[in-house]
Amino acid sequence: MTSGTGDEIAVLDVQTCWQLVVGEEVGRLAVSVDRQPDIYPVNYAVEKETIVFCTAEGTKLSALSVDAFVAFEVDGWDAETGTAWSVVIKGRAVEVAMYDLLDDLAFPLFSWTVTPKPRFVRIVPKEITGRRFHVVRRGPGPTR
Repeated sequence: MTSGTGDEIAVLDVQTCWQLVVGEEVGRLAVSVDRQPDIYPVNYAVEKETIVFCTAEGTKLSALSVDAFVAFEVDGWDAETGTAWSVVIKGRAVEVAMYDLLDDLAFPLFSWTVTPKPRFVRIVPKEITGRRFHVVRRGPGPTR
């Protein structure tokens, strides 16, 4: 974070963005569905500076076949320091075969739901931006 009053928003470099994203498991995928924005929570893994998530046939996969350009956001919060961060990755989403992901037998991605998710999608980043900021705690408002 930059020096000063502690109220600044710090712009994060790409390396810091990746370090933060690697430490989390859930992000939000933004796609265009019928020319309208839609957002889906997905669990993911980072593999060679790309984002990989699994899905089933349905709205997300259909949307990617129409428009492969997506945004992916991951956020975090540190209660001890009172800081929060947000990383946005914009890029192209492409379906990949599971065997393309396996450098070994323990690829770290599985569905959190009981619904089978046999399809894998990789987001290849074109742009990565991140911010870190101090969270302002507000007291109770005036009584009405």
